[in-house]
Amino acid sequence: MLPTGWPRPRGYSNGVLAEGRVLALGGQIGWTPAGVFEHGELVGQFAQALDNLIAVVRAAGGGPEHIVQMTVFVTDLDAYRAGAVELGAAWRRLMGRTYPAMALVGVTGLVERDARVEIQGLAVLPATKE
Repeated sequence: MLPTGWPRPRGYSNGVLAEGRVLALGGQIGWTPAGVFEHGELVGQFAQALDNLIAVVRAAGGGPEHIVQMTVFVTDLDAYRAGAVELGAAWRRLMGRTYPAMALVGVTGLVERDARVEIQGLAVLPATKE
């Protein structure tokens, strides 16, 4: 949704209208399914956390295109800003041209001490046929 006269956002949507089954996505961090951080820096962890989030959506029968909302928590806003090009490349590789409604929040830390990013969100999957 883009209100009249507003500039087009870059890398996110102001609002997404969807209808179907709602899947609440718990916060995903940048470790592998085995619980191992393969990357110590924010960009690598962002890609892994996003991949983890998409895996939960796929387990429910959806794909990246069904993600309608995300909140991204990062422990280093400067690293996020500095990694914009690499973050964009990871986004396009994993999400394609899907741009949910989003917020980015800088935090002082996450529960897992080595985590640099956590992503939570909502997906809306097509209604099931009866």
